[in-house]
Amino acid sequence: MLGSVMLSDEVDSLMRVYQGDVPGASVSVIRDGQVVLSRAYGLADLENRASATPATNYRLASMTKQFTAAAILLLAEDGCLALDDPIIKWLPMLPHAAEITIRHLLTHTSGLIDYEDLIRESISRQLHDADVLHLLETHNRTYFVPGTSFRYSNSGYALLALIVGKASQQGFALFLRERILAPLGMQNTLAYEEGISTITHRAFGYSVVELSWTRTDQSLTSAVLGDGGIYSSIDDLAKWDAALYDTRLLSAESIRLAFTPAARTTNPKVAYALGWRISGDAVWHSGETLGFRNVIVRYPRQHFTVIVLTNRNDSEPYSLALAIVKLVAPRP
Repeated sequence: MLGSVMLSDEVDSLMRVYQGDVPGASVSVIRDGQVVLSRAYGLADLENRASATPATNYRLASMTKQFTAAAILLLAEDGCLALDDPIIKWLPMLPHAAEITIRHLLTHTSGLIDYEDLIRESISRQLHDADVLHLLETHNRTYFVPGTSFRYSNSGYALLALIVGKASQQGFALFLRERILAPLGMQNTLAYEEGISTITHRAFGYSVVELSWTRTDQSLTSAVLGDGGIYSSIDDLAKWDAALYDTRLLSAESIRLAFTPAARTTNPKVAYALGWRISGDAVWHSGETLGFRNVIVRYPRQHFTVIVLTNRNDSEPYSLALAIVKLVAPRP
């Protein structure tokens, strides 16, 4: 592994396009439980010229799914639900989904219709998880027989958030805060609900429009929580990463389930577990949404992790993370 100064220099070089008065990024390298590099670049808020820092909170997008899956696993440990429960036990308004189980939702093998394709052009307000359910109620079909194929599904994870709410008798955001975030000391991480919660040290998302950066922070689907609504920082995610090495949050069996390949994806080199992708020794997940591109790549056997969070829509953080992996462990 490179020395800390040399590692910082090498990572700075990889991240040079994020430096200056442009949408930025925060990068963390964690080795053997210690943060060996924590860097931030560019701006979290262009309009107010607020710099990105390790405490900057980015919308995680689909990196949220690992937290949604963890919430389900906690409720299974509590005996409040079972992974093989049919989802109509919790969402009886979906009779055409009688064969779909919670496990199918977790592994993207449900065949549920993509809710994004069901949004009418006349809809102008932001959708919430309950709206996803209402959209799915109107379409009495699935793409395939549940359990027979893989199709990445934001619909499934929106429904999981609703199931968390019903099984816990709390809202998804509150359950997340009380059972995951607060116990781990992730004080500034939250499932964001406009008008209810406040994001501290917030990064706003940007896209290039007519050759200049334009704020594109929210879309019609940005308020759906279960599939992508969490905001967090590299500081807080280091605490999340640490908790996945022991049983302070999840039992050993739950952690095993979370990281055990459960479905083949469309990429023969990548499997899907419960909220995580698996590629060889790496467990990882990316998150892409309007104005944000993020990734966490963990190597549990080698005990190191790389996290890249960005507030722009044109970056490739997974490639960047793998380039940083080569600096940290040339032969992972």
